[in-house]
Amino acid sequence: CYLREYIPIADLVETYQRMHASTKNAGTKRFLDFYFIFFEGISALCLARDTKQEKWRQIGEQSVRTMSQLVEYSPWNFENKLCLLQAELDYLNHRHKMAEAKYLAAITSAHNHRFFHEEAMAREMYGIYLVENKLAVRGIPQLEMALDNYKKWGAVRK
Repeated sequence: CYLREYIPIADLVETYQRMHASTKNAGTKRFLDFYFIFFEGISALCLARDTKQEKWRQIGEQSVRTMSQLVEYSPWNFENKLCLLQAELDYLNHRHKMAEAKYLAAITSAHNHRFFHEEAMAREMYGIYLVENKLAVRGIPQLEMALDNYKKWGAVRK
């Protein structure tokens, strides 16, 4: 899973933010910024869980707050991303029932809005969550469905 490459993703986001801050349009948001917020948040929450460093938790929590604001403008585009960030934050905080509900909400939202690649990512992360929590019998089918969604989207390799 490319999302398991947390540090390179965090480094990429930091580089992007530094470059954007140095431009004349530093105060404006560009379309790519939203994806950087999302992937930075996912990476940070996973790193917070793995390293127990508060720095990563704070970055992840800020991403959740920002994505919550974006959902107000366009639930269609951002709802599934917010749900996935919330699922990861709940997982970090050991709120497993809430995490599971949010993973499922992310999958449903991405599916309903026809974001096949984001449905695949949500299924993949949910599957990993289940496997990591000794629920492989439920996790493996999620990972298989994630692969099907990636193929549906047009991905030929991962």
